[in-house]
Amino acid sequence: MRTITTNTELRDLYADIQATNTRIGFVPTMGALHDGHLSLLTRAKAENDLVVVSIFVNPTQFNDQKDLEKYPRTLTSDASKLAAAGCDVLYAPDVDEVYGGMMEKQAVDYGALTAILEGAKRPGHYDGVVQVVRRLFEIVLPNNAYFGKKDFQQVAIISEMVRREALPVNIVPCDLIRDEDGLALSSRNMLLSQESKRHALALVNTLRAMKDRYLEQSPEELEAWGRKQLKENPYVELEYLEVLDGRNFEQPKEWERFNSPMALVAAFVGGVRLIDNMEFIVDDEVKKTAKTAIFAL
Repeated sequence: MRTITTNTELRDLYADIQATNTRIGFVPTMGALHDGHLSLLTRAKAENDLVVVSIFVNPTQFNDQKDLEKYPRTLTSDASKLAAAGCDVLYAPDVDEVYGGMMEKQAVDYGALTAILEGAKRPGHYDGVVQVVRRLFEIVLPNNAYFGKKDFQQVAIISEMVRREALPVNIVPCDLIRDEDGLALSSRNMLLSQESKRHALALVNTLRAMKDRYLEQSPEELEAWGRKQLKENPYVELEYLEVLDGRNFEQPKEWERFNSPMALVAAFVGGVRLIDNMEFIVDDEVKKTAKTAIFAL
């Protein structure tokens, strides 16, 4: 594995392989790598000639300075994991290398897609996400870029950015990965105590229960039921739990009007903010009557 910290080094590497029509796969990360990240690398390796993984903690997507300061940074162990997993290039730039001193971001408005859930709870967050992903695409020049569906809303927003700006990159959403207990893998999990990890399972357990009963109640009733379970848990500070259509982020009143019903949740457990989501099973009759998808993931 080659570790690169500057754009000049990356351009030099590309100059060496330019004549070979090398297909480039890209996995952008903020480090503190886990098996979810490595699953993206594995898929990228299977579908490309050269795989670049970036590690860059992007300051412009944090609306809370304290959250930025405590975000885990484990570059040495991350590099070892990537090398062992067969990564070709680790791109680990500093802030000036990515932005060149131009960190001012523009407001992003993709309607409901950016207005609800994380967009509502973390003002400016997706402005920074779109800014850094666009910039990384300009630097890395990937053919395919791989994103985990744990950050489901983020994948939809990046897909929409690529569509609106006609960027020459294919976005590949990849399955959410969980640990053996069911907790969604996240870099933030390393901030949890063992006790808090057990309490955090309330999120996935509630989502699973909602999935099991989703046709037994209306969307509004199911959403209210899920919120009640988590609000009554003394170890969970719920931020949101929403039932919506994962294909267009609308919130129909009847199941028959959904393309892909799912629930998304954000909560603090042990002082650590966690997100999770779960897609519900859609039967054939629901699929037949579903509306045309707007955001095709």
